[in-house]
Amino acid sequence: MIRLRSLVAVSTALVFATGPVAAQQQPAPPPSTAPSPAQTNPLPTTTAPNPVADPTKSAAPAPQQAIAPPPAGQAAVGTPGRPTLIEKPGEPGDVDEVTLPAKPAAILSGKTKWEEAIVNLRQAFARIEADLAKAGIAPAGRPLAVFTRTDDDGFEFEAMIPVAAPPSPAPAEADGLRFGTTPSGKALRFPHKGSYESIDGTYETLTAYLDAKDIVVQDRFIEEYATDLKDGTDDNLDVNIFALVK
Repeated sequence: MIRLRSLVAVSTALVFATGPVAAQQQPAPPPSTAPSPAQTNPLPTTTAPNPVADPTKSAAPAPQQAIAPPPAGQAAVGTPGRPTLIEKPGEPGDVDEVTLPAKPAAILSGKTKWEEAIVNLRQAFARIEADLAKAGIAPAGRPLAVFTRTDDDGFEFEAMIPVAAPPSPAPAEADGLRFGTTPSGKALRFPHKGSYESIDGTYETLTAYLDAKDIVVQDRFIEEYATDLKDGTDDNLDVNIFALVK
């Protein structure tokens, strides 16, 4: 089962410290064996996410807004060549201090069980791609998932795909899709290269690094998929994990 429980709620026990960051120069201590804070102290959320509408899954959808599947024949996500938020790629094992730009984006909120994360994230990205195509709006960046709340059962998220510019006038929110901006500001980038099933190891490194450096971060984390999110065993997956510094 794919689990991301280590990705959120680390900020509540951390204190901000300034200065350059480089994991190669400052090796992170071994991960703590203590239970994840998310098990007993899930983060608050400031969003009103839409549950995933999929009757074959165990996540219970809310009646007002649900993520519908893409039209028949629509590919999930196939976005080679689109730029990442930070042009220079990171290296596994490195920690980079970066400044994320605020980019206009199409956004769809949702929630999922841990074991259904990849399926429902892919479905959300496909839905955004399909709606952008209908509106004649070209995507201009890699897909993002902003994790806004976690608990033992699953997590809430905002799926985003950057666009060159939001439509003007802005269309009315349809089926939960809206336009806004990607998270911005000072952040730490932790690259992950390897299967999604092994991403917990990168989050453990992230948590240990923040703890060792006494850095406090915002109550959300960002995953940017520099390569397409296919399945949990794809060893060619390239993900940028961003922790927004308070």
